[in-house]
Amino acid sequence: MSVRAQLLMPEGFLWGCATAAHQVEGDSVDDWSQWEEGAGRIYQNQRSGAACEWWRGRFGEDFDRAATLRNNAQRLSIAWSRIEPQEGQFDDAAIGRYREMLVALHDRGMKPMVTLHHFTNPIWFAERGGWLSEEAPALFVRYVRRAVEGLADLCQLWCTLNEPMVLATQGYLFGYWPPGHKSMDDMARAAANLLRAHAAAYHAIKSVQPNSQVGYAHHHLGLQPKAPAFWHRPAAQAADQLMNVAFNDALLTGVFKLPFRRAIAVASAKGALDWLGVQYYQERLATFNPLKLGNAIGTEKPKGVPVGPKDWGGLVPQNLFGVIERLYKRYGKPIYVTESGVPDPEDTLRRQWIVESVRALWRALGFNYPVRGYFFWSLLDNFEWAEGYDPRYSFGLYQTNFQTQQRTQRLSAVLYREICAQNGLSAEIVAQYVPELLPKLFPGESGAPQVRLKERY
Repeated sequence: MSVRAQLLMPEGFLWGCATAAHQVEGDSVDDWSQWEEGAGRIYQNQRSGAACEWWRGRFGEDFDRAATLRNNAQRLSIAWSRIEPQEGQFDDAAIGRYREMLVALHDRGMKPMVTLHHFTNPIWFAERGGWLSEEAPALFVRYVRRAVEGLADLCQLWCTLNEPMVLATQGYLFGYWPPGHKSMDDMARAAANLLRAHAAAYHAIKSVQPNSQVGYAHHHLGLQPKAPAFWHRPAAQAADQLMNVAFNDALLTGVFKLPFRRAIAVASAKGALDWLGVQYYQERLATFNPLKLGNAIGTEKPKGVPVGPKDWGGLVPQNLFGVIERLYKRYGKPIYVTESGVPDPEDTLRRQWIVESVRALWRALGFNYPVRGYFFWSLLDNFEWAEGYDPRYSFGLYQTNFQTQQRTQRLSAVLYREICAQNGLSAEIVAQYVPELLPKLFPGESGAPQVRLKERY
């Protein structure tokens, strides 16, 4: 039988991978490197250390790998702590190094998306109160203006913040990340300042580069109420409002409303968005337990689907379609999938994740939802925040040996190369790399029985 079915993306669709400065550059001096010094905060008390040695120059060889994957774009972040290591003192050499990175991408035919803040802060900023300080938005936008002025000729696609509600909850509500606070008030205050910072950065970038396209990366957590739904649904609605709705709605309305908090007006946020970045990884069940005073709303792993390691939730990549549909219908903005991936050291789930995700993108485009690109997380294994170098949290298309800095291509990288080269998904690709999904994704191309994602954890 000749297998010819194809699911093609529009011309100009962006295919790439995503990385973050602290996770790959190495030799960082910021609030996260300082946080890593505390016992019990990072997996096995590890330090990010040299990471993937990008700051020492290895970014070039990894960009070569991305080019081999036929990527036509890359998302990377720059570090505020490098550009403004001391308050008000800017390092032109650091901006020069980032210029080298962006030139290297252009030389390889890749369009850069630059993220201006990916979780880390200068130590001086943290010592001034971090995102709890009333001055935080102004301090951030001063750095943004300087960075954009230095890089504008090499980039027009800007991401202001990466997952601000993740930063607010992990750092200020749950205490897992710096500064380690456990306060609903602090979380709400930090989140509001992050919203003000995004809005100020949006307008500053536009003033420097009017033709720029500016958005932010939104972490969308899949949430359903645990059974019985009538009991747990209010918890699901509150968690959804916190993680998925409040920040985005403020960019539509200029009003920031967290659950159980008084709404506040942030007029500068209204309309401060050219595109919306979607980061989709997992599904969780929302739970309500009134006996847990102060912690009555929680989440847990779902049943009946593959799940990730430790506290990672359910792996349901096809649900990316519903996420895109919901966000476009609510906000009406072009969408980039700025991160999508799976923790999978054995590379047994990643190929299925990629294929199911790409089909979800194609479905969304079939409904005329304006999806502009897909950035896989991640190009290579790296330092995974509180999980450190825990091998269970290996996200890379390339495996990284952090002792030797050797990169080893995974089979999922070869699959992704085929998809990027073809600008879509074909039955031939599925038959070769994930044949068990062929009858599901291309009915009629095979008589093989349909199976679900393999369960491993």
